[in-house]
Amino acid sequence: MSDGTVSGESTTIRLSTEGADLLSLAGAGDTNLAELQKLFPVRVTLRADAMVISGATEQVEKAAAVAARMIDQAKLRQTMDPDDVLRFSMEGPVREGVAPGRFVLPGARKVIQPKTQGQGEYMQQMLDNEIVIGIGPAGTGKTYLAVAAAVDALARKRVKRIVLARPAVEAGESLGFLPGDMQAKVDPYLRPLYDALDDLMPPERVVRALETRVIEIAPLAYMRGRTLADAFVILDEAQNATNAQMKMFLTRLGLNSRAVITGDKTQIDLPRREDSGLLQIERILPGIEGVAFHYFTEVDVVRHRLVREIVKAYAADAGA
Repeated sequence: MSDGTVSGESTTIRLSTEGADLLSLAGAGDTNLAELQKLFPVRVTLRADAMVISGATEQVEKAAAVAARMIDQAKLRQTMDPDDVLRFSMEGPVREGVAPGRFVLPGARKVIQPKTQGQGEYMQQMLDNEIVIGIGPAGTGKTYLAVAAAVDALARKRVKRIVLARPAVEAGESLGFLPGDMQAKVDPYLRPLYDALDDLMPPERVVRALETRVIEIAPLAYMRGRTLADAFVILDEAQNATNAQMKMFLTRLGLNSRAVITGDKTQIDLPRREDSGLLQIERILPGIEGVAFHYFTEVDVVRHRLVREIVKAYAADAGA
């Protein structure tokens, strides 16, 4: 709810903050409000029941659109920082049909909610489709949200197990020089999957699930010859799966299984780029019912804001 008054070329808009967490909205030391004023040359005042924005009409209207996103986020009791405010300004108005879904995981450290519109669409696609392919740059939450969806499905007994896989591709370094047996050699490739699980489940539950093979983390090559039924299966770093490996993975799916495939086309470590199975399925799978593609952009980067700028710089260099 808002009301506005216009005087000449100046405008004042008042946005209701009823139901919003004012501390989350303002940020520590009012840094979120400061970021909003930095992005748009307006005056922002936060009161007990409203946010008041004053200034030039065009700038106030732009700032109000971002402020509305901030208030919606604060109503969800989700933490917010200046980088979120910047991201809201880059995304523009909320697209119709994008619901702020979330995963409430038993024993988890936090409620998992989308921080961008793109993440919200991705989460919805994982609920609506049997196979989802998430493609985009680092830091967009592709893998983390996929693991969250898998843990949520397991907690709700929609599946009986989780299988997480990654291709073990040598990115300019030789596995042969690493110490230990084969498991010790491939574990560094699988570490990001362990890290995601550790953040989404209590440590003792992760250990128990791994011991009982309710959760399995393995190199992609170990999937050959298996049928994965009643499972939520994730293939991470899929840009480094070959065409043959990707076909093998997709044909492992059994009854009541779901798969999420994540990858970044700018980080292909295979000797020949055209051998990437991710590039092949991007060509041949669109249009199949039950298969959805989601593309992340630098706007969806939720790490440090410099990561977003770095992603943009590399994209610009590639297109030069």
